[in-house]
Amino acid sequence: MTSFAVVGAGWRAEMFWRIAAGLDGLTCAGAVVRRPRGLPVPEFGSLAQCVAEAAPDFVVTAVPWQAGPALIVEAVERGLPVLAETPPAPDVAGLRELWAAVGDSGLVQVAEQYLLMPSHAARLAAVRAGLIGAPTQVQVSSTHQYHAVSLIRGILGAGRGPVSVRATRTTAPLVDPLTRDGWTDDPEPKPATTTIATLDFGAGHSGLYDFTDNQWHNQLRLRRLLVRGSHGELRDDEVVRLPAPRTVVRTPLVRRQTGYDLDLDGFDTDTITFGGEVLYRNPYPGRRWSDEEIAIATLLDATAAWVRGDAPAPYPLADGAQDHLLALAVEQAADTDRTVTTGSEAWA
Repeated sequence: MTSFAVVGAGWRAEMFWRIAAGLDGLTCAGAVVRRPRGLPVPEFGSLAQCVAEAAPDFVVTAVPWQAGPALIVEAVERGLPVLAETPPAPDVAGLRELWAAVGDSGLVQVAEQYLLMPSHAARLAAVRAGLIGAPTQVQVSSTHQYHAVSLIRGILGAGRGPVSVRATRTTAPLVDPLTRDGWTDDPEPKPATTTIATLDFGAGHSGLYDFTDNQWHNQLRLRRLLVRGSHGELRDDEVVRLPAPRTVVRTPLVRRQTGYDLDLDGFDTDTITFGGEVLYRNPYPGRRWSDEEIAIATLLDATAAWVRGDAPAPYPLADGAQDHLLALAVEQAADTDRTVTTGSEAWA
């Protein structure tokens, strides 16, 4: 049995210990909190106490941005592997300092889960199978900053080299019916800012970033993902390609979701297929988990396997740092209305 401890007690920390309760071979040994909270897992007043009494195999840090780096460093100094919530540090200086402190340890992973979500995992599998040839551009309009960058870089297979970023912002009225807290019941449009950026990775690889305030929750803005390739294109859940001379075909990616109509197996994600090929199979059948929960469970299992030495690193600190570096470049380019070119950082 592999165990981990969570540092933090917010909604993200809660997801880790709750999901761990549904996993086999992995358990949450407790949470490090500043004051007693009556949590469903053991509580510890410090990481030192947690290590002494619970001896976790790794630590998940789920704390505010500013508090993350110091906790990561403390865990590494204790020889503990870390799964750090995104982003690993708040700004470029913080990323550089964190890398200088723990980058060579090889003990830090980043909790970037978006490419592990079923739909994105299936799209990535389709691209890696060569269905659209070599990927050249990824356009993302669904999530923000480092998450969107991770999708762009991951699908392109882009490395950690210099990137040129251009960005603009516009503001327009938009009704905001839903937030993380639920329905707002407010029918009046409010000013909402949209940031659009282009990222040039060189060698013919590029990305387009498009995010509107609260787009995670606002169902009045559709999520979109487009991958352009040398031999076709993937748009959301459809692929157009050239499988043979003078033959252009369009094929959907189809999710099999149980529990609809007279399907009595219970509501659950089963598979996502492309024609007769299975691109994705839910590794947690019967849990009735959302895509976000499936992704976090997959990340936790992958981290545990890495800690045991049974699998490669799931998402190294170098990748998490690069994601946030580019996200910060998007904001800087939009703030200054100038092209921002990132350098080749130490983690590259």
